[in-house]
Amino acid sequence: MCGICGKVYFDPSRQVAPSLITTMASVLQHRGPDDHGAFVNGHVGLGHQRLSIIDISSAGHQPMTNEDESIWIIFNGEIYNFEDIRKELIAKGHSFKSHTDTETILHLYEEEGTHCLHKLRGMFAFAIWDSRTQQLFLARDRVGKKPLVYAIADGALLFASEIKSIMQDPTVTAQVDGEALHHYLTYQYVPSPLTMFRGISKLPPAHYLVLQRGTITLNSYWTISYAQKLKLPRLTDYTDSFMELFTEAVKLRLRSDVPLGAFLSGGIDSSATVALMSQLMNCPVKTFSIGFEEPEYNETNYAALVAKKFQTEHTEFIVRPDAISILPKLVWHYNEPFADPSAIPTYYVAQLTREHVTVALNGDGGDESFAGYDRYLADRLAGYYEKIPSVVRENIIKKLLNMLPHQENRRSFSRRLKRFINAISEGAERRYVRWLCYFDNEMKADLYTPAFLEKVSSVDSVNLIVSLYARSDAASFLDKTLFVDVMSYLPDDLLVKVDIAAMAHSLEARSPFLDHKLMEFAASLPPHLKLRGVQSKYLLKKAFAHLLPDEVLYRKKMGFGVPLDRWLRNELKQMTREILLEKRTVERGLFREKAIHQLIEEHQTRRADHSYRIWALLFLELWQRMFIDKSAVLGI
Repeated sequence: MCGICGKVYFDPSRQVAPSLITTMASVLQHRGPDDHGAFVNGHVGLGHQRLSIIDISSAGHQPMTNEDESIWIIFNGEIYNFEDIRKELIAKGHSFKSHTDTETILHLYEEEGTHCLHKLRGMFAFAIWDSRTQQLFLARDRVGKKPLVYAIADGALLFASEIKSIMQDPTVTAQVDGEALHHYLTYQYVPSPLTMFRGISKLPPAHYLVLQRGTITLNSYWTISYAQKLKLPRLTDYTDSFMELFTEAVKLRLRSDVPLGAFLSGGIDSSATVALMSQLMNCPVKTFSIGFEEPEYNETNYAALVAKKFQTEHTEFIVRPDAISILPKLVWHYNEPFADPSAIPTYYVAQLTREHVTVALNGDGGDESFAGYDRYLADRLAGYYEKIPSVVRENIIKKLLNMLPHQENRRSFSRRLKRFINAISEGAERRYVRWLCYFDNEMKADLYTPAFLEKVSSVDSVNLIVSLYARSDAASFLDKTLFVDVMSYLPDDLLVKVDIAAMAHSLEARSPFLDHKLMEFAASLPPHLKLRGVQSKYLLKKAFAHLLPDEVLYRKKMGFGVPLDRWLRNELKQMTREILLEKRTVERGLFREKAIHQLIEEHQTRRADHSYRIWALLFLELWQRMFIDKSAVLGI
């Protein structure tokens, strides 16, 4: 795992400053502390920070070039099938000086050009400069596991693994993108291809960019299809096929020249990963889990159960987060506002895991492929609920529901039931977004100043997701929704969260469930093998019935949460009020002071739980102080 960056002027007569490339790379040192390098030749500059995983010798130094130095590459990620590709290339006459996957990409590009992407199986973001054709080739993996951002400024294309690297160029100005901010308040993240910085874009997953003689083209090379369904005679045929693919996906991700382990939450996905690792490795698996003192956020007992069953070398941490001290670290590492509170435990588990290993496998992606989230079941139940006469729903059920006392716990049945019922009146697609969003349109209208409301009034954040439904080729609504999550929540929230938290500590995270061949298999499954009745991940549970304890297979999904509502009423109470109601926050002209005050008061007095909304606003303001104002770390 590494950090990459670069700059290419459109005009070949202009010169890239070597000092700029060095500076751009240096702010990515956490992504690659083991080595660094640069290639600068006239109007082209490439920078690299290396985290050595495969062939940790100096032969893996980057930027890397071919035999005649006509092609140069910088690479971040892992190509899990590189050894098979390498053998094919050697048979065609290519010679290798290292045992890295980086060099394999380089020679594969020589052989097939941009079509090389179709043969790569792994997670990657890379840049190739081809002096023969004067072409810059940027590419990102199919699902978006590795990040890549770019900007056009002062007649040049700049790119990097993280936005802060691009910001080192003095020609790039830090300005807030109002549309991105508008979407962020809906989804808790900034959706691709936007970033919170005006003029800086994310290269979308499964896309590549080509810059040639001043012209930029953007192309997609893969999309997941749900149209064709497998029709096998027996359930065991499906489970056998899944186990064969999943075993291969895990096995491929065990290749490492440095210590390797696994995150173990005690959920079915990470437990399944550890179960197969224990079968494939000739030594005990090193597993890591964290918990909190609050029982409703602690699943270490399930992780311990799995660790005991597979006799792993288990390390467990009970963390007592210092939210005030960790906030500025999160703001710095995430580069743009990112309000998913599970970034906090993810950051901690990555920090503590890195003390023992350099590579960690995880269970990410299982929910999006095999229908693991409660909201998939909620949509099915909504279909049943809609069959109840509207007069009964509106005049009896809703009134009874409003009589239930307010519950502090976001996971309480009454809280979830109220959220479910209140979104029923929406159409299926918009209802799904309603379950996802932090601030809905009505809340935004109350929150925004008249000036900002007018600026974004023509943009409906809900349409971002609704338009994805229209792009899906799936027949069932469940598969359409899985497609939507694979195209949005997965790359823009979940994978960002894990990549940034892991790389903040120079830890490589690998995700077997995100192997694209396994994902394509999951997409080909009939919907009833993912969600059957009220049972989620049906096929996955059947496949692991003989390996995992029932307590793990059939327990209620907990998620990776933190006691955010309590923090904002206690540890973060004063800080939140001071920052969000401070003069310079109000004078940005984005939000009405009265609306912010009301959110805080309602939360403090327990009239409502606005914890996620306040957290989103707090993160946004701290980000503006750090990256826009360039003030002190906390800005207070």
